[in-house]
Amino acid sequence: MPLPAYLTTAEVADYLRLKERKVYDLVSQGVIPCVRVTGKLLFPRQRIDLWLMSHMEGDDAASAPAPPVLAGSQDPLLEWAIKESGADLALLCQGSGDGVQRLLAGKAMVAGMHIWHAERQRYNDPGELGLNGMRDLVLIRWAKRQQGLLLAADNPHRLAAFADIARPGIRLAHRQPDAGASHLLQSLLAYHRVDASALTWAQNPSLSEDDLALAIREGEADAGVGIEAAARRQGLAFIPLQQESFDLAMRRRHYFEPPLQRLLDFARSERFAQRAAALGGYDIRELGRAVYNA
Repeated sequence: MPLPAYLTTAEVADYLRLKERKVYDLVSQGVIPCVRVTGKLLFPRQRIDLWLMSHMEGDDAASAPAPPVLAGSQDPLLEWAIKESGADLALLCQGSGDGVQRLLAGKAMVAGMHIWHAERQRYNDPGELGLNGMRDLVLIRWAKRQQGLLLAADNPHRLAAFADIARPGIRLAHRQPDAGASHLLQSLLAYHRVDASALTWAQNPSLSEDDLALAIREGEADAGVGIEAAARRQGLAFIPLQQESFDLAMRRRHYFEPPLQRLLDFARSERFAQRAAALGGYDIRELGRAVYNA
């Protein structure tokens, strides 16, 4: 029988071959990823697996060379800056969760992410992501971005707030489960008490911010949660919902490698600032700040 997505304390103790008392010790130290629901501890199995992977790889993963790949979430400003700066980073953007796994496995030098943790009311928490076992992890702020509801340019259904997506006949565009926008969407559904099973979903997930905006522009969906920059690129209407933090995760030594240094140097230029303003929805005042240093 397959294990559930969330394990109880007894189940995770059995899974890790530990005593329950040791599990409680790890929780109190903030080492093992978990959530509290009505006072009960639950352990997301996928994050437990990532946490295990980061511990098993240890120093070998830290010393092994990583390919010059930027994985994780797609960001229009980041894509443009990588090309214009000559950073020599290949893009493999398949969602924030995928970026975390590739970073842990040593298959990417850097991962872009914007994962909202509703329990902690913060973005990109290393413990929640299973990254706290990386003893040389660094998170560098890229930008704060405006997330919101993307709608057709003329907003024919006259949607005015997030809860309006529950109206009959509204087709909702959506991202793959590991994407940061998907985490935010699930949090918003819970906050507004919208039953996900009662919604009409687009047939296929959109694999990037731009894909989601394009699906709405082409009439495949009526609304979706995404960033303001993607809405502007496709000429869509936009209702702001929440400002998010988009960060770059990497091992400390990779911060000093030429690809990252070229990218961050370019991001300090006036040309970059002008591009951010033109795209819209970006606050780059904290760009380059280390928001986590293991």
